[in-house]
Amino acid sequence: MNLLSLAIPARRRMRGVGLVTAIFLLVVLAGLGVALVSLFNSQQQAILLDEQGVRAQQAARAGIEWGLYHRLRGDTACEHDTTHTVALGGDVLGQFTVSVRCERRDGPAVAPGEASLDRWIITATACAPARDGACPAGWNNPDYVRRVIEVQI
Repeated sequence: MNLLSLAIPARRRMRGVGLVTAIFLLVVLAGLGVALVSLFNSQQQAILLDEQGVRAQQAARAGIEWGLYHRLRGDTACEHDTTHTVALGGDVLGQFTVSVRCERRDGPAVAPGEASLDRWIITATACAPARDGACPAGWNNPDYVRRVIEVQI
């Protein structure tokens, strides 16, 4: 037997190895592509929710400023144990529902016959999207964002 006759069957047995390797590489690269697209989509969603959170914070801050304005002026809009829904205009903050609650806490009297040192607690809650015109405490919606700010004067 010569060496040429031994080499021919070995080549025939290894004829499909290149095809199997190419298919394996294509499957691995396709899996990596799907993983990268999934990671990119989740990053985009996280960025959008973070941006909505900042907008909700600004909407709640606008509600606090509304409550402070009316409380310091002595308007009836921010009286003891009242809750108001404040409509914000514009394209950015107009999508948020803001509810402002004003609450008075009785404080101690400084001296007999003088006015007591009352505290006012103003709480603003901003959310989007709202359900039934109000901000629910816990809502199982992936796009729901809610911020609460409270000040005391």
